[in-house]
Amino acid sequence: MMWTVLLLVHALLLYFILTHRSRSRNEPPLDKGLIPWLGHALEFGKDASKFLERMKRKHGDIFTVRAAGRYVTVLLDPHSYDQVIHDQDCLDFHSYAKVLMERIFHLRLPNHEPAKEKAVMTQHFLGMNLCGLNSSMSRHMLEVAKAEMPQNQKDWKEDGLFNLSYSLLFKVGYLTLFGGEQNNNCSDLASIYEEYKKFDGLLTKMARGTLKSYEKKTAQSARQRLWELLAPARLAKGSGSTPWLHAYRRLLREEGVDNEMQTRALLLQLWATQGNVGPAAFWMLGYLLTHPEALTAVKTEMEALQLSPLDSSVVTPVFDSALDEALRLTAAPFITREVLQDKVLHMADGQQYLLRKGDRVCLFPFISPQMDPEIHQEPQKYKFNRFLNEDGSVKKDFYKGGRRLKYHSMPWGAGANGCVGKQFAISTMKQYIYVLLTNYDLELCDPCALMPGVNASRYGFGMLQPEGDLLVRYRPRQKL
Repeated sequence: MMWTVLLLVHALLLYFILTHRSRSRNEPPLDKGLIPWLGHALEFGKDASKFLERMKRKHGDIFTVRAAGRYVTVLLDPHSYDQVIHDQDCLDFHSYAKVLMERIFHLRLPNHEPAKEKAVMTQHFLGMNLCGLNSSMSRHMLEVAKAEMPQNQKDWKEDGLFNLSYSLLFKVGYLTLFGGEQNNNCSDLASIYEEYKKFDGLLTKMARGTLKSYEKKTAQSARQRLWELLAPARLAKGSGSTPWLHAYRRLLREEGVDNEMQTRALLLQLWATQGNVGPAAFWMLGYLLTHPEALTAVKTEMEALQLSPLDSSVVTPVFDSALDEALRLTAAPFITREVLQDKVLHMADGQQYLLRKGDRVCLFPFISPQMDPEIHQEPQKYKFNRFLNEDGSVKKDFYKGGRRLKYHSMPWGAGANGCVGKQFAISTMKQYIYVLLTNYDLELCDPCALMPGVNASRYGFGMLQPEGDLLVRYRPRQKL
């Protein structure tokens, strides 16, 4: 009995020694929380925005918190963001990405070369190849819209706007990037989407390792089913494979990735390409429908177009501002880096702080610049013309502390890890909203309805998703 007690005491002492940490000179304020090891993990995961706002009020624009045994330094001064974004020597993006790849997708790519993958993405999502993608997307958009919202429908049809936007754009995106010409089967698409929604609904818990036992079964079942459904896309050739998919599969084979891991990699890409565009389109349309002045301005601009909104010569400043404003309010990714070696962070105000090797550093642009009242007056309000000057030109000048900001909104990230698919995502949303506003009557079922709140657990994972939905009704517009 005595030996058991001694061993327990020694174990507790060893644990204390290994986990004890105090703030050293020149380090950011340290807040470990009251719970040993766990620290602030529960509050951080439940509502990161609320938690980090509280920490900002307590400590300022930089602080270090403990969460599930890790120490995370959070930087919330946008004037200082480049110190993190452009440092690829002391700070690393890919280490944490690998952790999430394995936790969420059960994917391991030991010989993965991120630079080569980015080159493939850049080749297909920018330049001339983007025109081909947009053309394919536009064609699939019309096909799916006709199937989901038939032109011969005479009566109003009701649906949740989030469900409508996410499901329709998922199917369009899948056909454009994964499905080729041989898989345009609505029942197959519906099956893939249903499994995907189960998987996506549990994604944040998978990332944090907080799944309950029954949720683990649901996640594993959906993941397994998606692997099975995506396997034909890995094997498809010729007209059954899109150029982007063909190039991506070739890259995986060159890196020695076996067939099983190739299919898992496709699920990663499915979520990466489809996980944000549908929710973003929902927020954009939702804000328009609940703000009649904004809806009128965007519809007027859309209906006046003589060319397709995807034509590079078409300028849509009102739409662009309305979209940028929706993204400012609802895009909430973390920009996370692993600290590979001790680094002195030089803040814009002249202060210097030491970042410890082995910690993580995190930017959360949602708090600042996007929701910072000093930068954006009344930041909680949707103002469709916030990014327009009085003469209708694009507004680019925003200030904090009397200094012009380089980053006044960051929905797409920044630097080397900024979103390569940004232009394609914008084109997809623009085409979707153009098709709906010019071909359908779309309105709120309840004219007094308000936008739903956000699912707070999604902070840090790209576009936010609503807690609930916004009920709308639609019917094909009668041609004169």
